[in-house]
Amino acid sequence: MGCMVAIGTQWGDEGKAKMIDFFSKDSDIIVRYQGGANAGHTVVVDGVKHVFHLIPSGILRESKICLIGNGVVIDPEQLIEEIDLLESKGISLKGRLLISDAAHMILPLHKAFDEAMEEFRSNKIGTTKRGIGPAYSDKCLRVGIRVGDVFDEEYMRERLAFDIKLKNLYLEKVFGKPPFPMEKVLDIIDRFRERAGGMVANTSHYLHTAIGEGKKILLEGAQGFALDIDHGTYPFVTSSNPTIGGALLGTGLNCSDIDQVFGITKAYVTRVGEGPFPTEEKGEFGEFLRTKGGEFGATTGRPRRCGWFDIPLLRQASRINGLTNIALTKLDVLSGLKTVKVAASYRLDGKEIDYYPSAKLHRVEPVYEELPGWDEDISSCTTFDDLPIAARVYVRYLEERGGVKISLVSNGADRKNTFPL
Repeated sequence: MGCMVAIGTQWGDEGKAKMIDFFSKDSDIIVRYQGGANAGHTVVVDGVKHVFHLIPSGILRESKICLIGNGVVIDPEQLIEEIDLLESKGISLKGRLLISDAAHMILPLHKAFDEAMEEFRSNKIGTTKRGIGPAYSDKCLRVGIRVGDVFDEEYMRERLAFDIKLKNLYLEKVFGKPPFPMEKVLDIIDRFRERAGGMVANTSHYLHTAIGEGKKILLEGAQGFALDIDHGTYPFVTSSNPTIGGALLGTGLNCSDIDQVFGITKAYVTRVGEGPFPTEEKGEFGEFLRTKGGEFGATTGRPRRCGWFDIPLLRQASRINGLTNIALTKLDVLSGLKTVKVAASYRLDGKEIDYYPSAKLHRVEPVYEELPGWDEDISSCTTFDDLPIAARVYVRYLEERGGVKISLVSNGADRKNTFPL
């Protein structure tokens, strides 16, 4: 591995953090390339649960360098909280965490605007109200505050004053909310500068230098392919690009730097919030998955919608991202089912289609194929041959129909519950 990218192939929550932790043992540098604190990445090591929102989950590997790339929108309060929590657990970050000076900041006014906007909508998006969308919006409007700006007080205050004036016009005149005071924003920026200012660097330059030195780099995305603002189920999407293009833009690397693209794929499908979900099961099976799989958001605590595996979704994720391998997660959750269904294709306007439509997903009906289930608890399996025959058939079916090699299987929450094929 020279440079590997790990990408969620569904609507997020595919188990990316666990697989990033697994891959990071063979990496020198782990980089988070997009998203913000709306993502919750959970890693379990020796029974101890760790939840990350901004810091790459590879930080649990001693001596590994972790970067927060320029494509991330950084909530300084959340970042300081994560830094403090890790250090309280005896995990040293000294010289191990770098923050891009080109990353944009999420400030309290973004959160206030996000919440007011969601209340104002007639059709809810299901935002986490963490200020992600408004921060990315400011980036595109060219009024945002970047991490590197906090070291130039006069320049930062001038830009910040304009943005606050603009946001307050909306908050007061459109949403009927109180204006946001500049002093509160400056206080948070001061705390960020004091606590994390020494971690700020030109991370793009750092990564290109590392590649020249032969270092192994792992790029970590948040959310999943189907939440991509360009290729996902718009408008029920995130405000950035979790896909391969976002990995390049959010780090400053180029396509020739990438050697491997691993798709992280859950053995079934989940989704948080609003938006189309062709294979969703709202009855007994959906509740079975939610309960057994612990399908509740790590960030919001919201129950996840659950459904059967979706082959057209995986194929589309493979096409867009150029997947070279699949890591299949949560296979153990399916134990105990007599039959397992898979959406092999869709039916749209009376015609069967084998592709993922960009604009009509809410109208498709899944065309299912059924496979035999298995009763055995597979959490102790350490090789593919240890799995029950029905579980092996299921894995090979997904590999054949999805068109991408399944190279890893995760059969439990802990770090040790992972084996290669």
